[in-house]
Amino acid sequence: MASDPPVPAEDRHLVPRERDAAGRARNARPRDGLGRPLPRGLAGVPTTPEDIVLSPAEALTEAQRLLAAGRPFHAHEVLEGAWKAAGDETRELWKGLAQLAVGVTHLRRGNLVGAVRLLTRAADRIEPYAAAAPHGVPVGALTTWARGLAARIGEHSGAIAEEDLAPRLIA
Repeated sequence: MASDPPVPAEDRHLVPRERDAAGRARNARPRDGLGRPLPRGLAGVPTTPEDIVLSPAEALTEAQRLLAAGRPFHAHEVLEGAWKAAGDETRELWKGLAQLAVGVTHLRRGNLVGAVRLLTRAADRIEPYAAAAPHGVPVGALTTWARGLAARIGEHSGAIAEEDLAPRLIA
């Protein structure tokens, strides 16, 4: 199946956005393992449905599985779903956890500046939860992990081991 020709940047505003039945913008393009859009017609990696509803424990377990499988973009989607469903008291925690996954996504894609920025923002966002971490999230350890990884990336201190790219979201 042929893919659509690329749309020049100056004409992208002329292309209508894909929308669901409720009118919300959706992107139906297939994605690769790191969440990058692929040309239409190619087979992509299955993504997390945007309307998925998981309990906090289920979201953490699924995000952990995806991180361990080297799919941080997809872990981010799960954590983003939890953040959208969270009450005000834990919303920033979920946003921070999603940012951790996005930071790893940027690193895996080779965007070192973006990785450092997102890991640092994530650590700043989740750190206030360390004293009374909800859902058993090891916030102190995650904050240390994110700041340490950001420092290693920023110092260009060599290769980062695969096991260092899957933080422990659950104790």
